[in-house]
Amino acid sequence: MNTMLRNLILCAGTFTATTLSAAKPTVTWETLGNTVNAQGEQVYHERYTVTGHKNVARIAFNKFKRPMKAINQADTVAEIIPGYFYLASSRFGFGSDTVVIDVETQGTLTQEVYGPDGVHAVMRDGSVMTVEFTLTSMIKSPEQWSTPDTDLMPYGDDIYRFNATLTARQKPLGPYETIPSFKRVTETGDGGFCSLDNKAVYRAVNNENPEYYRIDLSGDAPVIEYASPRARTTATRVLYNRLARINGNRLPHAVIEDWPDLPYRAVMIDIVRNYTTPENMKKVVKLLADYRFNTLHFHITDDEGWRLEIPGLPELTNVGSRRGYTLDDSEFLAQVYSGDGNPDSHAGISNGQFTRDEFIDLLRECDALGIDVIPEIESPGHARAAIKSMEARARKGDTSYRLIDPADTSVYTTAQDYHDNTMNPAAPGVYRFMTKVIDEIAAMYKDAGVKLKGIHIGGDEVAKHAWDGSPMAQALMKKKGLKTQKQLHAEFVLRVADILAERGIPVHGWQDIAVGYSDKYNKTVAPLAGGVNCWTRSTGKTTTRALQAGFPVILSNVNRFYLDQSYNMHPLERGLRWGGTVDEFTTLGGYPDSMVVVKPEYPGRITGVSGQLFNETLRSYPMLEEFLLPKMLGLAERGWNNSPTYTDSRYNKIIAERELPSYVTDGHSFHLRQPGILIEEDTVKMNSPYRGAVIRYTLDGTDPDDESPIYTAPFAYTGGPVRARLYMLGKESVTTIAHTQKKTRRHD
Repeated sequence: MNTMLRNLILCAGTFTATTLSAAKPTVTWETLGNTVNAQGEQVYHERYTVTGHKNVARIAFNKFKRPMKAINQADTVAEIIPGYFYLASSRFGFGSDTVVIDVETQGTLTQEVYGPDGVHAVMRDGSVMTVEFTLTSMIKSPEQWSTPDTDLMPYGDDIYRFNATLTARQKPLGPYETIPSFKRVTETGDGGFCSLDNKAVYRAVNNENPEYYRIDLSGDAPVIEYASPRARTTATRVLYNRLARINGNRLPHAVIEDWPDLPYRAVMIDIVRNYTTPENMKKVVKLLADYRFNTLHFHITDDEGWRLEIPGLPELTNVGSRRGYTLDDSEFLAQVYSGDGNPDSHAGISNGQFTRDEFIDLLRECDALGIDVIPEIESPGHARAAIKSMEARARKGDTSYRLIDPADTSVYTTAQDYHDNTMNPAAPGVYRFMTKVIDEIAAMYKDAGVKLKGIHIGGDEVAKHAWDGSPMAQALMKKKGLKTQKQLHAEFVLRVADILAERGIPVHGWQDIAVGYSDKYNKTVAPLAGGVNCWTRSTGKTTTRALQAGFPVILSNVNRFYLDQSYNMHPLERGLRWGGTVDEFTTLGGYPDSMVVVKPEYPGRITGVSGQLFNETLRSYPMLEEFLLPKMLGLAERGWNNSPTYTDSRYNKIIAERELPSYVTDGHSFHLRQPGILIEEDTVKMNSPYRGAVIRYTLDGTDPDDESPIYTAPFAYTGGPVRARLYMLGKESVTTIAHTQKKTRRHD
């Protein structure tokens, strides 16, 4: 038996706790650049350098799926599940202590987040060992970040020009300039001050907008008028958590009148793909309250995990909240995105769940802050974790909650490359399961003493042909006279919406539950809907169709409000780019009235805006905050004010002078913009998007660090690469590269 075959047989099990006594392996990754192979295909070359491989059978790792092949015939690269792979080599355990494995990958690599992550070793005895992993920077040379045809790097000259527009001379900030901005502020100008040391007086008033409030600061003590308990909560937080931080406890005499233009203002937080703890979620919802959001769309289930304890269905979290090295998903899920191969490790963000009590505690916290929680139970697609968990239950003898047709031979591939993630609308266990989960969630809200405003059922991205090979599905379609998969999908939504309606719970979903159905379907489901998130680009076509069908629409457009998209095209900025890039100015420009035209004859309506933070590329809680802060501030402004308010430069001044320093005080992480570099007339100029920041630079092609020279004034350019990095409030930006390193130099 050859070594490779023996290794593969030894690895055929799942994680075991026992590990062979051996030095910890090390793995170093680097990209050798984008090129075109002999077949004329765009490819890039990756190099994995493995040391300490004496007892190693495989090196497993996560990476966004792209076709890969090992260049050396002695090596193997193979898929375990989409996004989870392994390297093996007949050279492991022999010869030199170092094995170099080169891999050709189809496509182009222009962003570090598409490199490997979650790297760990699978030993010859089947156990898993952590490794020392090094991801070599991919901005050493232009070949690493560019392609033969495209260079997406945001170069220093473009950044310089934009920074200059942000820092033009402006008047000082006023005492009542905050985000989101107030509808109306009338300063008396009498030179007097209202003291917050004096107890506020509260008065209930009638107003057609339930979130209306008025803060009278024209006397010695604040007087707060409010249209509802929630408005009282908001006004109190605005006064004592926001204005007091700007002005201290003495506020210039003024009267503030304020209300939101849109009743639904949400941020969706995904804790499935990579987990966020209850403690950290409490930090998130306090941030949401500070910026006058009123809804947490809580993404707690998906293909990659199930994060909420459901009494009576322990497999959902015993299997669905744990990820590690496995070839069959029988006891836990295969690792995706990140991890160390150990399903019981809590060192990172791969594994974890909310217990019932923890969820109830979060509901109460949100309610006290004036925030509703809409939980999302992904169905019928994006349900791989639920399906695998209920299959584990079925193997124990209870098939009543089974979510698939065991005789199904359908072949399909989802947008995330899964082939086994879709509930079967004809399986009776599906509706038992959804009823059980809905009832248990409703019971949690009841025990929390909090109203359940809706449950989001997902409904998106069901792959074509998902039920073509299912005898159950075909029999149901024949019985009901259904001709298409879309009609079968409609059958699922109708039944689940009815289950929710029987319990007085509005149904929420992605745009897929509102577009492309019959008039009969629309007239049945639309009145039951609390909101549908329209997420495609801001062309208005899909949103218009949802409005014409009568649904309440929540603008959630990817090119404006997907907070998980990268801040810019820099290779080291985290986030995805499939919907473009999104930064704090992109969200600020997301005016609902310009994103879709709502005609009077449409039976549907725009109810709000929502920012989505899917977390495929996040690896820690500080990273999560960096995607929210300051990116979500523009979303907060547009949800509250649908008319133009701040210019980009004024908005940026508030962020730089008020918001960023407050994050440091409160211990929050945040994203820092880059410095600009302009080379003209043989002179190097640099600038910052924020006044008072420090710029450090290098002239030898290396990345600046905290010991590099500080830029103080323009200097003579003598040729060669110029790089700079911004330092401010304990944070640092990614490295800005002068356009001289672009393959074809631009002529300015």
